Amino acid sequence: MAETERLSRSAFERLAGEHHDLTTRGRIEMAQKIEDARLLGDLSENGDYHAAKEEQGKMEGRIRHLASLLEEAEIIEGADRGVVTHGAVVELRYQGDDGTEKLLFGSIEERHDDLEVVSPGSPLGQALEGCRAGETVDYEAPGGGTLAVEIVSVEP
Repeated sequence: MAETERLSRSAFERLAGEHHDLTTRGRIEMAQKIEDARLLGDLSENGDYHAAKEEQGKMEGRIRHLASLLEEAEIIEGADRGVVTHGAVVELRYQGDDGTEKLLFGSIEERHDDLEVVSPGSPLGQALEGCRAGETVDYEAPGGGTLAVEIVSVEP
């Protein structure tokens, strides 16, 4: 049985759209690419054919992954503004640092705007979940030691 993936509604809809696109347009285009490569001659030495088949395998793997993910997904509705929850963009300041960094809280499938993702299952994610802007939390760093981080802002 697949593990339940918690997703925001927008991420769920984006992934469902990607799945639909790959299973319709993507498969049709891939079949055409393979057919075009077949016409180039001997398949045993046809690099275009082998590349297209490899690309098809990767696409089919993504389709299976998305289908499983969507089937097992739990959609998390937005919480109060300012609370760290799935899909929220969290601005953090580590103790002793002047600058801040923005992270996306949730599944890697939530990612957007080139933001790094912090998983709710990670030590930092566990410390942040449910907290509000203005709070400071401590967590055990993977390399050892305790780090303190201030939650500067939380946006949906």
